[in-house]
Amino acid sequence: MKKTIIIMIIILIIMGIFGLSNTVQADEGIIDEQTQSKIVEIKENAANSIEDYKAKYGSDVYGTVAYILNIVRIYSIPICFLGMAIGAIHQYMIGVRKLDTLERGLAFIVTCVTILIICQILPLAFAVFVKFGRG
Repeated sequence: MKKTIIIMIIILIIMGIFGLSNTVQADEGIIDEQTQSKIVEIKENAANSIEDYKAKYGSDVYGTVAYILNIVRIYSIPICFLGMAIGAIHQYMIGVRKLDTLERGLAFIVTCVTILIICQILPLAFAVFVKFGRG
């Protein structure tokens, strides 16, 4: 019963997110001119940031890798927290009745925490290596 309720809530949340995004895209009158200019400015800044990384590191390859590692660092946080939440659901809700699911949930939490730590430290290690390691 709990599994069904959790799955239904997740489905409703996903449908709500997609429904809201479709509503915003369909009605072009919602976004005024000032907001559109801000969105274009943010897009241009994101496109220029890869050039900033290339200039900062002095190489196209190092700049591209640093930019990708920064993107991975930013997006790993919500993905890993979502994974930890799923692991907690497996451990504390579903694992009460099934011991194999209890162990699987704990392993999933540990894996997500490990991946989060690696994704947060990797850009720092790369920057230190590039700045001090390559003479």
